[in-house]
Formats: sequence, structure tokens, C-alpha cells
Amino acid sequence: MMMSDVMEDYLKVIYQLQRESDERIKTSEIAEELDVTSPTVTSMLDKLEDRDLVDREKYRGVTLTEEGETVALEIVRHHRLLEAYLTEHLDYDWSEVHAEADRLEHHISEDFEARVANALGEPDVDPHGSPIPSADLEPPERPAGRAISEFEEGAVVTVAEVADRDPAVLSYLAEHGVEPGVELEILEIAPFGMVTARSDQADEPVSLPESVAHHVRVSALAEAEP
Repeated sequence: MMMSDVMEDYLKVIYQLQRESDERIKTSEIAEELDVTSPTVTSMLDKLEDRDLVDREKYRGVTLTEEGETVALEIVRHHRLLEAYLTEHLDYDWSEVHAEADRLEHHISEDFEARVANALGEPDVDPHGSPIPSADLEPPERPAGRAISEFEEGAVVTVAEVADRDPAVLSYLAEHGVEPGVELEILEIAPFGMVTARSDQADEPVSLPESVAHHVRVSALAEAEP
């Protein structure tokens, strides 16, 4: 089934939003992720529904059908393998690879995908800690950990995954030692959602606005003594 790059982008975004929520995905959420208008999203969802790639319920949003999820998983696999390859073999910074992979993900063959995966040693996650779907396109498990903003002051956590969408945010996080595998001690959570933490890879604490903290997923190591 021939499909445009834009259609694949929509399916990928719906998949990623579904991974973060148990609810149907609203038109406004897709519009925000893709930086387009809601009428533009509605028009594209009409086309995806006609191809049985999404299931829509009026006023309740959409979910991917089984076929839609398979297409999305293939694009996500391409994207995350490319991110890993660009980082490990071509010396790209992790803040640069998302946009590059976005451009390439629609145009690689299955043979190229297999060669990239083999060159990388069949990795399970990309440079940002996001799970890479397997070659048979089985959906990965739910994202590891929880958003750091859900923890209490004094918690010691390990970074499991960070969102890869904003290069400026990724550069900021890397500069302050917030990367998958590092330990963070949560020093303060402000009433308006700002999270201040100290990384074991940096001398100075880092302050994460609520919008950023929501996309830093961590697993608990320990809680401070009361």
C-alpha cells in the first residue's frame, strides 16, 4: 500500500502519543505535535480512516488500527535505528539526530534497515533511551519509568528515557548531565512544576521546567529518609 511521507508522520505521532496515554488521541494533540492546524489534522484523519489505519469516535479522538500500528512501528524502527547509527558511527550529537532521522526514515529499504541494525548489534534502545521495535514489529513494552515530575523531593532516580523532539532541550539536558543511565537526586519541586535536580555527571544542579520534566522518564532508586 503506497503511502505518503506525511501519512506516515501522522501515524508515527499517533503511536507516540498513544504510548504516553491510555486515552484516545485528540485532534488538538496531533496538531500541537505536528505544528499544524486542527482542520489540517481532521482532513488527514479522514484519509487515514478511509484506509482503515485509524479508528475514530466522534468527539473522543482516534486510535491506530492493527494495520496502522504496524506501519507506525516500522517507521519508528527506522527512525530510532537511524538515530543510533548517526550517533554511534557518524559522530552526530544526540540533539541533532532527530531531525536527520525524520528526513531519512521514509526512504530506507528493508535491506538497509537490516544492515544498520546488524552494524549496531541489534540495539534495544536509541540514544535517548526510547525502545526500538523489533524486526518483526512487535510493539515494545510501555515506556520505562515515570515522568520525573511525578516524584517527591529527595528521591534518587535513574534516567530511563528523554523525549527527542527538541534539539535545544536535548543540548540543555546533556550540558547538565541528564542522559539515560545517569542518577539524579531531586532537590526541589516548585509549586508551579519546576523540578531542580543534581546529576551524578555534573557539578551544578539543573532546573527543568514542567514542560521539560514531563518528558524525562526515570526509575526510582531510593527515597530520602523522612
